[in-house]
Amino acid sequence: MSSLQLWASRKLVVLVPAASLALLCSALSNPARGQAVAEAAGANSVGASVGSSIKPITMPKFPVSGAASSTPASPSSSPHLTASAGPPPEETNRKSLEASAGKDAGKLLLRAMPVEAQIWVNGSIVGKTPLLLVLSPGKYQIEMRGSRGQTGKRSIDLLPHETRELAVRLDQLYPGRVTAAAH
Repeated sequence: MSSLQLWASRKLVVLVPAASLALLCSALSNPARGQAVAEAAGANSVGASVGSSIKPITMPKFPVSGAASSTPASPSSSPHLTASAGPPPEETNRKSLEASAGKDAGKLLLRAMPVEAQIWVNGSIVGKTPLLLVLSPGKYQIEMRGSRGQTGKRSIDLLPHETRELAVRLDQLYPGRVTAAAH
């Protein structure tokens, strides 16, 4: 066998199974079936027999609320975590603060550098900067957290009917670069 024929036969051994796998995956629109084809092709060394070795996919059936129950279970009876259908916590916390503001309420405009940061007031998330809050007079602990791990904390006293702006420069939690000190 010449070196050219040997080279061509080695390329075909690799290309034929890869091409048949790609063709089968593109022909099957169901992602689960495409996954099964890919797994079967990886398990077999001969790509031509992949199509005939695929077993049908069966989805597991989960009991509703016990093996013998035939009525649908209520969402609260699930032992698993479920997503809340209500508003996000930051909206709920902000509305709670603003609802308790009263007639002597002050306004607090919160900004951060870099621009978009999560705002926490007295340990509860209330939204992202920039944000205008209507708050009752008093002392508040404001924390802002940036998307890259930056943080900034301030304490603020808000007087009755006062309007204030608080701009917080967020600092890196960890240094971006570490250098060796010269002795």
